[in-house]
Amino acid sequence: MQSSLSLSFSHSSAAPAISRSPHYSQCFALTDSGRLLDFRFCGLRREALGFTSLKLSDNNRRVQLPSRRHFKTVAAALSDNGAPPKSFDYDLLIIGAGVGGHGAALHAVEKGLKTAIVEGDVVGGTCVNRGCVPSKALLAVSGRMRELQSEHHLKSLGLQVSAAGYDRQGVADHANNLASKIRSNLTNSLKALGVDILTGFGKILGPQKVQVGSSNNIVTAKDIIIATGSVPFVPKGIEVDGKTVITSDHALKLESVPDWLAIVGSGYIGLEFSDVYTALGSEVTFIEALDQLMPGFDPEISKLAQRVLINPRNIDYHTGVFASKITPARDGNPVIIELIDAKTKEPKDTLEVDAALIATGRAPFTQGLGLENIDVATQRGFVPVDERMQVIDAKGNLVPHLFCIGDANGKMMLAHAASAQGISVVEQVTGRDYVLNHLSIPAACFTHPEISMVGLTEPQAREKGEKEGFEVSVAKTSFKANTKALAENEAEGLAKLIYRPDNGEILGVHIFGLHAADLIHEASNAIALGTRIQDIKFAVHAHPTLSEVLDELFKSAKVKAQASSPVSETVAV
Repeated sequence: MQSSLSLSFSHSSAAPAISRSPHYSQCFALTDSGRLLDFRFCGLRREALGFTSLKLSDNNRRVQLPSRRHFKTVAAALSDNGAPPKSFDYDLLIIGAGVGGHGAALHAVEKGLKTAIVEGDVVGGTCVNRGCVPSKALLAVSGRMRELQSEHHLKSLGLQVSAAGYDRQGVADHANNLASKIRSNLTNSLKALGVDILTGFGKILGPQKVQVGSSNNIVTAKDIIIATGSVPFVPKGIEVDGKTVITSDHALKLESVPDWLAIVGSGYIGLEFSDVYTALGSEVTFIEALDQLMPGFDPEISKLAQRVLINPRNIDYHTGVFASKITPARDGNPVIIELIDAKTKEPKDTLEVDAALIATGRAPFTQGLGLENIDVATQRGFVPVDERMQVIDAKGNLVPHLFCIGDANGKMMLAHAASAQGISVVEQVTGRDYVLNHLSIPAACFTHPEISMVGLTEPQAREKGEKEGFEVSVAKTSFKANTKALAENEAEGLAKLIYRPDNGEILGVHIFGLHAADLIHEASNAIALGTRIQDIKFAVHAHPTLSEVLDELFKSAKVKAQASSPVSETVAV
């Protein structure tokens, strides 16, 4: 899934690469031409929730729990760093214990690899500690508040509820406690499966050698995965004080609920936080560099989402402008935001608000990795890799036994994409040539209602069809025709299928509506498995369920190709 996305920040002739936060369900990367590619995420393996039983594929025996190996310090002279070691401490060493590193480690254990993971901060990375996990806790609260505040909705269901209120600290504690629980589960699952957790910052010294923390701690591994993630990007001219001018890292702590909040950027992060803050009573102003809000979505979905998520709420917006300077509140003065025209760079307006949230994206965290020791040069901070996630050096050659996954490579900045990339690398190093299809990776924005997508937008699909010479068709279905959505009185929504009518290939699916984030996986799995519409339309869906939205969507498609032969014989019951 790739689509252009907006940024709202001051103009700079040497702007670093940024990406919409992989913190949540969204992420973006800046291309060489300056075009933003829109991706998104958050996936945790079941072991993160405390389920640690795995089978090793080589002999089908269960892992003994627990079996914790201990960190070895290997004495190695720095002068020897240019040559690969003859024997190794580990089969696989992963630098970074976020969702990507965690997923790779668990799969490595399943494949029988002796594995260690290096972490200089806390296990869980951005997603668990400062991203999708705590944000979903806040969004759960905003969803409940919206239900309780909607007198019309409650009355239609025959319900009467007194005025709803909330305790700010209680809401903040809910988000923090969830992050702590998941972080603990991740840590325990790694330990229980025998993955060594090496504490300290990892630095590559040479082929298959990594320094962990102090210069005396050197570890060798047959294969190494870089999974260091990303950090918030703050554009030039914006002063962050962590109180009145904040990033998503600060916002997730919910230390205050301002009366008037400006959100710089109307992508996934901005949308989700607008959902949270308006439900809790704030007025929100979006500041968007492009001429329309939510430019990263399929245009038809974006138009509908604006009508439902923006227009009826206490939200206004400025489009086509940069926030050239933002000054925090001090000495009794409000936060001051200076706006300039995105095209002419002429002064446009000045806003005075209670707080400003910077949602302009994220930058890869790759400094200090020692990449220069193996002749690897980053591109706008990202580590260059091929389709198998293998690192490419400054001369364009593949670096043996070195891979990079997740936000650090910029291919698709989503937590579950990082995990999938990590699994694909483990498949590579254990002998299976597996290449991940990034167009099959779904993404979601957890507003109320939700937005989800997989594959191409309609403009992207039509551009591809024009270049490659095939026809593109579109099918749509409404939530208003779904029994379960009507029973919930949540029938505002649309599902859209973009496909090839000649062969039934699914090019993209976009959903706006109740539980869209859960519904998208039928489509993403179909793309991943290469299932065509003429086959999937015979799948049976329970009635009445929201899944029938997808059932009707696939059935409404007009495909010229015939269905494939049944996979299995008919079974009489």
